[in-house]
Amino acid sequence: MPRISELSLGFSGCPNDTAVFYALVSKRIELPGIRFLERIRDVEELNRSCLQGILDVSKVSFHAVGHLIPQYALLRSGAALGRGCGPLIVSRPGRSLDELHLGRVAVPGVYTTAQLLLNLFSKERCRETPMLFSDILLAVAEGTVDYGLIIHEGRFTYGGYGLVALQDLGNWWEKETGLPIPLGGIVIKRSHGAALAGSVEAAIRQSLAYYHSHPGEAGAFIREHAQEMDDEVTRRHIELYVTAETMALSEEGEEAVRVLLARARERRLIPDSRDPLFLT
Repeated sequence: MPRISELSLGFSGCPNDTAVFYALVSKRIELPGIRFLERIRDVEELNRSCLQGILDVSKVSFHAVGHLIPQYALLRSGAALGRGCGPLIVSRPGRSLDELHLGRVAVPGVYTTAQLLLNLFSKERCRETPMLFSDILLAVAEGTVDYGLIIHEGRFTYGGYGLVALQDLGNWWEKETGLPIPLGGIVIKRSHGAALAGSVEAAIRQSLAYYHSHPGEAGAFIREHAQEMDDEVTRRHIELYVTAETMALSEEGEEAVRVLLARARERRLIPDSRDPLFLT
């Protein structure tokens, strides 16, 4: 009997991730010789798990990629990267960005790309309060914090909490660089080698193709793990974050990742590294 190897596979419960990985973890798509053991977690938990070397393959924030490069390589499929999809700074009405560095800012984790963008945008270091991304809107609405840095479904629902958007950090990034905003990508341990990295990259691409060719089949799986249960919000979420770059990073997409990491290094927000981003 052929030997089966097990690979831990981490991804978030956000609709864009569950759409991408549905066919792979439900065995509609199989990678011969490999059994994936899925770990569906909050993105910051995935970031920290990879920093501890726990996961073999995982979705992580591109900010975390800057810390993971010596141990992990980036794959060219599965990324969340595009335009008009960046994190928002929100507050209750009456506040402005002038006092951003003086207020308490809820962030969805210290290794998220949203946190990195906040620090690239703000000239002064903010008073950050890390919390689960799905708790941020309520924390701002109740006055536990003064500002919130929101990602994922929060982009569509903050108005329902009586909040206003003060800054779209994705739009700021696009005006600064002319490039799309890289939010999260898939990494694999370098120790697994280029051949397996290429096979996993192709399997993720096939999984996404299956999702597109079987509309509606993944719906129950996506709803089971989503924070926001409204079907229209889920649909808009997937349309925004699952793009052509998710199927295969373009040259412009790769450039966006390199520029983000270079700017982070210039500000000493991530360590220096000479390791290549990709194995393939």
